[in-house]
Amino acid sequence: MLDNSPTTGRRWRLLAAAATAFMLAAGLTACAESDDELRTPDGSIISTVTSRIARVDIVNAGRDYAQTCLAPTAAADPAADISRVIVTDPALLDAFCALGVGPKVRAVTAADGSIPAYLGPQLGAVPTLGHSPTAAQVRTADPQLVLATPGTAAAVGALHATGVLGSTEVVTIGGGDDWRAVFTEVAKALDRSAAATERLAEFDAEAARIGRVMDAPHSQVSLVRFTPDAELIEGTGGFAPALLTQIGVARPAAQRTPEPTVVTDANFTAADGDLIYVSAQGQRGLDRGVEVLESDRWQEMGAPSWSRVLWVDDAVWYQTSGLAAAWLVLNDVKSSLNSTSS
Repeated sequence: MLDNSPTTGRRWRLLAAAATAFMLAAGLTACAESDDELRTPDGSIISTVTSRIARVDIVNAGRDYAQTCLAPTAAADPAADISRVIVTDPALLDAFCALGVGPKVRAVTAADGSIPAYLGPQLGAVPTLGHSPTAAQVRTADPQLVLATPGTAAAVGALHATGVLGSTEVVTIGGGDDWRAVFTEVAKALDRSAAATERLAEFDAEAARIGRVMDAPHSQVSLVRFTPDAELIEGTGGFAPALLTQIGVARPAAQRTPEPTVVTDANFTAADGDLIYVSAQGQRGLDRGVEVLESDRWQEMGAPSWSRVLWVDDAVWYQTSGLAAAWLVLNDVKSSLNSTSS
């Protein structure tokens, strides 16, 4: 006979709820096992930040690139300030970021994915027009100014070929590998020369202060970079190495020449120092780096045995340049020069 008593009804409801909970948990467990993701109880993936690679800490892991760009600067003549610019070389974007005028960039004549990630979401969201922009794209950008470099003459030609550019002013920024000169020229084109001078002075003052406060001259810092093709001991040339020199950081004797040196069996220990900053170019560089860092020979050197090895962002330290990137490198040094991998 069917029991319809209140007690029996409650018992069935409890059993059903338990069964449902069991099946949900089993489903989530199976899902988690199948994709190796960390998940909340409702199955949502938990976002995590990698903070260590090969037992070595990453400097400023999880840095918020939305904070990279500096506060806006004003034009010398606000009434004549330009508000719409097309940039033909992504290398010029750092200057806009450092001047706090990223919103002025309406388009970049470059391929998708070519805008450096460290410039943050504001500049990362700028439309990329590729190397053959359409008239509609240029018309939408409606530039008052085009900024180019000596190597992007073809891009300027492609803009003119649309027939929309008309008499829009085109300014070619020189400077080459001298990021300070590039920054100064971009600022001049945007009528912000005085602001640029102030921004450079602020950086120089802070770099000197950090070097003094952290007693930088008494730390011999080694720079090791893993590329897809080699392990390199960096010299004093290049973007980040030059910044370390400005801060006052000392370098090991074997690393005081401008050019990088390829690591071999014969010079392997030249990579050692009081502290070693390591970086990797791409996945293949990272694979090479992990293999070296986990090797017995590496572990037997001084800095690794003292846990004085730290990862830095290769894209910021070596693959770019500019005042905004310089601040990121300076902040990396500030937060890590006297640190260890825990």
